[in-house]
Amino acid sequence: MKKTLPAQQRDELLKALKTRFEKNMNRHKGLDWSKVQALLEAKAKKLWSLNEMEKTGGEPDVVGQDAKSGEYIFFDCSEQTPAGRCSLCYDDAALDSRKEHKPAGSAVAMAAAMGIELLTEEEYFALQKLGEFDTKRSSWIKTPAEIRKLGGAIYGDRRYNRVFIGHNGAESYYSGRGFRGSLKV
Repeated sequence: MKKTLPAQQRDELLKALKTRFEKNMNRHKGLDWSKVQALLEAKAKKLWSLNEMEKTGGEPDVVGQDAKSGEYIFFDCSEQTPAGRCSLCYDDAALDSRKEHKPAGSAVAMAAAMGIELLTEEEYFALQKLGEFDTKRSSWIKTPAEIRKLGGAIYGDRRYNRVFIGHNGAESYYSGRGFRGSLKV
């Protein structure tokens, strides 16, 4: 599968990303859109991944810059977990363990296919400092290996003006649970 965008689609995505960037300056204080755009234009595969985030409802936006690599960090910043990524169990091992009523797929596999990573617990808390997210839905987050070995997976949400990290069996899925991704460019 070719992971590049046609020129018109690329231009539309860059316009949408620039508009979101300018509208939400609190997420990326001190960063300059022209530098972000120049890097995006040089990395077609990353732009393709951002388009996948966008078309599934993630509303990706720059949330920082990696101090060591200089890469810009994008998170899904949609108010609720992206609608186009709900009703998924955690990973393919969990999907394979279901005998009946299998969901369409898994969060980990979908993220990999999109070229992004699930947010870690630390990243999820950082996102929640930028606004109020997942007040009606929840998002699977990258689960530590020791929890996953025991059959579990973790998710985050915001309720009662507080951010919570919860757990479920990795094979569970809900119409109101999806996942948020991150991408470094």
